[in-house]
Amino acid sequence: MDKCNQLLPFVRDLFDDTGVAWKAARIIGGILKGRSPRLSDISRAMQGNEAANYKCVQRFLDSCDLQEVLLRLYREEAPFVIGDPTEMPRPQAKKTEYVGTLSDGETKGYWLMMLATPYHGRAIPCGFVDYSSRTINQDATSRNMHHFAAFGKIKELIGDKPLVLDREFSYLELLENLVVEGVNFVIRLKVGAKFYDGEGKEVALSIQKGETRAINKVFYKGKVFVNVIGRWKEGFSEPMWIMTNLKAEEGLEIYLQRMKIKETFRDLKSLLHFDKLMNKRRSWMEKMVALMLIAYTLALILGEVLRSHLFPADTHKHRLYSGPFIFLKLKNDFPPPIQSLAKTHFSQLLYPVRTHV
Repeated sequence: MDKCNQLLPFVRDLFDDTGVAWKAARIIGGILKGRSPRLSDISRAMQGNEAANYKCVQRFLDSCDLQEVLLRLYREEAPFVIGDPTEMPRPQAKKTEYVGTLSDGETKGYWLMMLATPYHGRAIPCGFVDYSSRTINQDATSRNMHHFAAFGKIKELIGDKPLVLDREFSYLELLENLVVEGVNFVIRLKVGAKFYDGEGKEVALSIQKGETRAINKVFYKGKVFVNVIGRWKEGFSEPMWIMTNLKAEEGLEIYLQRMKIKETFRDLKSLLHFDKLMNKRRSWMEKMVALMLIAYTLALILGEVLRSHLFPADTHKHRLYSGPFIFLKLKNDFPPPIQSLAKTHFSQLLYPVRTHV
């Protein structure tokens, strides 16, 4: 049987209504089979009449809060939450209301900032926020406020878990907000970040190759109290500096464990052509992003179970192929025992069910 037609038992755990789950399973199957975010490609890949399928997808998007469903993928046992942005170029979208210009100031597109938890060398998405130069101006707000909105969506779930963020997030306003809210953080620093001691004297971030150095109890830009730690590994052209409100050594250890979310973006773009996602309405775009991330997560988890079944852990192929690649690319059946194991694993990932979904 086609693997994409075996998704209903998994999707039922995400959608409380059986009828909605059945529709969602068909559409997610179309996404994975068609490997595309375009409604026309999804409708074509689904079983049945293409025109009827297209209307079914449209009605489904109108009726579901898919970002709330995506939030169910938050892993309570995860040691930290990752945040990272990516650019979504849209060079031809000159009149789309949510498309602005990207970092180069010329290319049309928008930003997508995703929140996720680590899983088997990849990351399981649990939330996101989108913004662009145009939407920031329309909303009379700033990129920073969009970041705050994204963190706010899962703040009540994070508890004491640290947010692990890359250099794009090392700005003062964000740190002040995290401190006020009592959120732990581990953030890689931009080059040139300035710190001061309690007397207002600048603290030099100096380090030798092969050295690890912790600098405790300093003030970022003279305002936010943090601990800083640097490591300069042999073979690298510059050191890596981390700031955190945890112990410096703990912050470095957490950052080094960070499963690079960029690997998830690479999978999404290369395997599901996520970078081709485009809708005229921003609300539909956001729902399609959520649906694509849910589809990717199913491929990731099912593929990881299938990988363990096909390739022993100590083999080259086990390390070479990711779970999503195996699920989408390899022509292997999903035998009932493996499907049952994957179902158990997926259900444990979601439970206990969140009462607010």
